[in-house]
Amino acid sequence: MTPTGPTGPVSPGDATAAAAPHTVEFLRRLYPGDEPERAAWGVRIDDTDLRALVAEATRAGWSREWETSEEPPDGREEREERLMSQHAPLVMEDDAHARRHFLGDPDPERREPETGAMALLGCICGTDECWPMMATVTVTAGTVTWSGFHQPYRPEWGILAMGPYAFPRTAYEQALAAPLRLPGRGFLHLSDHYGFDDCDSEEHDSGQIP
Repeated sequence: MTPTGPTGPVSPGDATAAAAPHTVEFLRRLYPGDEPERAAWGVRIDDTDLRALVAEATRAGWSREWETSEEPPDGREEREERLMSQHAPLVMEDDAHARRHFLGDPDPERREPETGAMALLGCICGTDECWPMMATVTVTAGTVTWSGFHQPYRPEWGILAMGPYAFPRTAYEQALAAPLRLPGRGFLHLSDHYGFDDCDSEEHDSGQIP
């Protein structure tokens, strides 16, 4: 039986992060609407948007489908657009909700009861369960690891060729506590190139963003 810690399953995975640690960055933008703290939370791994990593990992599976599809992409540009726009960042009710989720304690509808895997991306329609990207989030005393990425509605694709991504837990929790807070309300577009110059200047000046 795998022992468990306060925020998720514990396994001897710390050596992975020590050998080849990855970096993670969280991006936060308030979501359109009247709820004051509801926000979309994006993720960058080693400076690459998680959606771009998923697009590359699912390219072969989609290519096989499009070969027999009645409505395949019309040319390379549309093919790339479909790959890049298949997922959206998860929307969280507030920052505490996001911290619970990304430390391995998601809402029930964002977890697979059979495998324990959880959603790290949702569907562009706004309903995460419609087209989620699932992965196993393993939390130990020293690391947080994302592994076993898969698309539940395409079991024939199996485990995707991405990851595992092992993050030193201290750096992971620091990134989660201080996301890149983008100004205004809106969506996180994959084509946008966000940096600290784009963040909320008041929060940055107050020390909430390092």
